[in-house]
Amino acid sequence: MSASQLFQGIISGERRRDHGEVTERTERIASGLQKLGVKQGDSVAMLMRNDIAFIEAAYAAMRLGAYGVPVNWHFKPEEINYVLKDSGTSVLIAHADMLHQLREAIPQGVTALSAPTPPEILSHYKINPDHLTTPDFAIDFESWLNQHQRYDGPAVPQPQNMIYTSGTTGHPKGVRRFAPTPEQSANAERMRALIYGLKPGARALLPGPLYHSAPNSFGLRAGRLGGALVIMPRFDAEEFLRVVATEKIDTIFMVPTMFIRLMKLPEEVRRKYDMSSLRHVIHAAAPCPAEVKRAMIEWWGPIIYEFYGSTESGAVTFATSEDALKKPGTVGKIAPGAELRFIGDDGRELPQGEIGEIYSRIAGNPDFTYHNKPEKRTEIDRDGFITSGDVGYIDADGYVFICDRKRDMVISGGVNIYPAEIEAALHAIPGVHDCAVFGIPDAEFGEALMAVVEPQPAVTLDPASIRNQLKVALADYKVPKHIEIQSNLPREDSGKIFKRRLRDPYWERAGRRI
Repeated sequence: MSASQLFQGIISGERRRDHGEVTERTERIASGLQKLGVKQGDSVAMLMRNDIAFIEAAYAAMRLGAYGVPVNWHFKPEEINYVLKDSGTSVLIAHADMLHQLREAIPQGVTALSAPTPPEILSHYKINPDHLTTPDFAIDFESWLNQHQRYDGPAVPQPQNMIYTSGTTGHPKGVRRFAPTPEQSANAERMRALIYGLKPGARALLPGPLYHSAPNSFGLRAGRLGGALVIMPRFDAEEFLRVVATEKIDTIFMVPTMFIRLMKLPEEVRRKYDMSSLRHVIHAAAPCPAEVKRAMIEWWGPIIYEFYGSTESGAVTFATSEDALKKPGTVGKIAPGAELRFIGDDGRELPQGEIGEIYSRIAGNPDFTYHNKPEKRTEIDRDGFITSGDVGYIDADGYVFICDRKRDMVISGGVNIYPAEIEAALHAIPGVHDCAVFGIPDAEFGEALMAVVEPQPAVTLDPASIRNQLKVALADYKVPKHIEIQSNLPREDSGKIFKRRLRDPYWERAGRRI
């Protein structure tokens, strides 16, 4: 079957919604949001796992010139409450089962719309069957959208979704990018076409979560190109291969953890599925081991690409398969339109080959601020260039390498985690005198969280008990995979824990620094 004979629209599990139906539902949602008072520049929060309704809600917010605010569904109620309050949202669209946990967490004045939890989600997650109905404090989403006519208001500049990215203070920050000019929109489209490989009629697969910035950007663009967008409820290695083969997928956004899981499949399983439709697989979000990248290129061919960037900066480097084989470990050359500087501890710009903190800018990108935290935006800025705290260098051939992180951020499976938030939660546990949280090498996720906890005198602490107490306040992925109890933690002269002495031995044994 040729690609033109395959279904065109958005696919999730067994559900298929063609582009015409998606457009109609989007415009009904936009009309309903407008009647709820949503206007240009406002925020609409979406607390859903991967679902067609997530895409439609995001499109509807954009249609009004409002910011869609994807909320990480792993967050606990108090974390969700913070994002809802900080974003100033007046409407929350959420899966029914999640809303049942949030009765006390939804701020006053926020209208909650309860979207049905779809069957493919139910088959992949353990969900309380009593939580599938619309809660009594919410409005049924499907009935609500059917009450509204299609929105036919004037076209307005469509901002990107406002993604909340974690901060070292423990509270996430909303990256609010200003609405683009027509010229900036055209520049952004050209860049996304290059980086993501998305072309009109693309048949795209999104196995990662829509609440993350790059998968969100990839998915929202892919859904509008007239081909197909398949969204997976959860990544499963063999199911992923089956979808690629069955739907003739040509373009995918991935993270290195997915490569690692695919390579763990028996060779006879990998050979069962036809991957010949693939032409552009882009990955980012975490370092990819050079041997894994090489094995994937040998399997799929030279169609694997990589970019380096952040929610704030966008993609500032780009690597082809040929680059990865020629310069193992590189994140590529500086992307078109981007500029990079490598800054030393003394504030001066460093020459090729010298390791410094990476600052970047893309002149054609609309600028951004941190919602309600403009001072945080100022902190990362140097002469119009911004940093995410990564440290690296550029070699004589123009290839960029990331060496380390200046700050404590841990990237586990493509997810940014900040130890300060976890350390604050540990300090709240009775009997904890002090603690240090950091990343250590992990074969599957790149990094895993390690917590070293120092008990108060004459107190006995149990790692399992600590883990259970952390789960009350933190999303599960923020709970350290490894917890050790130690007395007399190494300290600097100032009394601060010497975290590097705890962390470095793990990386030395692994033979890598990131």
